[in-house]
Amino acid sequence: MNSKRHCCSLINGKSIALIAAVLMMVIADANMAFAKTAKEVDASVNACLDRFYQQVKDGKEIAGKAKGVLVLPGVIKAGLIVGGEYGEGSLRVAGKTVSYYNLAAGSVGFQIGGEAKDIIIMFMTDVVLKKFQASQGWEVGVDGNVALVNIGGGERVDFTKLNDPILGFVFDVKGLMADISLKGAKFSKVEKK
Repeated sequence: MNSKRHCCSLINGKSIALIAAVLMMVIADANMAFAKTAKEVDASVNACLDRFYQQVKDGKEIAGKAKGVLVLPGVIKAGLIVGGEYGEGSLRVAGKTVSYYNLAAGSVGFQIGGEAKDIIIMFMTDVVLKKFQASQGWEVGVDGNVALVNIGGGERVDFTKLNDPILGFVFDVKGLMADISLKGAKFSKVEKK
């Protein structure tokens, strides 16, 4: 009986490893297939910011106070036991793109399906912005904590109560998303032409 359980646990372990390997290959292929030019990324970022400003009252005002705004439109998350996330975007300082970044994240646990979401991270001080820009790969929860702002659609955010140095907004076509975590997400600088 024990050998039967051991055999089943090996099969399950092998199955999970196989699923993980396949998923990582799919994400790697998606990275190559979805790699966009600088012009395409900038167009997507502009559209994402427009959606954000429409959905979050005073969103434009708080973005104007930020020292830098990292915008990642259409981040894809997919999973079947093992999950992965990928997206590309740009960092804007004073309204202008200064560099391009990608987001990569992985997770293990019960999950099935996929979703697309937009992520905006605002660096509210020069110190946190410079630390982000100087990193070789900035990971949420390790290199800095992101205070996620989640409110109902169309509601006003009381930005006077937000004193965190890094603010994050995750939303889709319906509005800001609740119960989302960016912990473990890693942002890396990429070159675009």
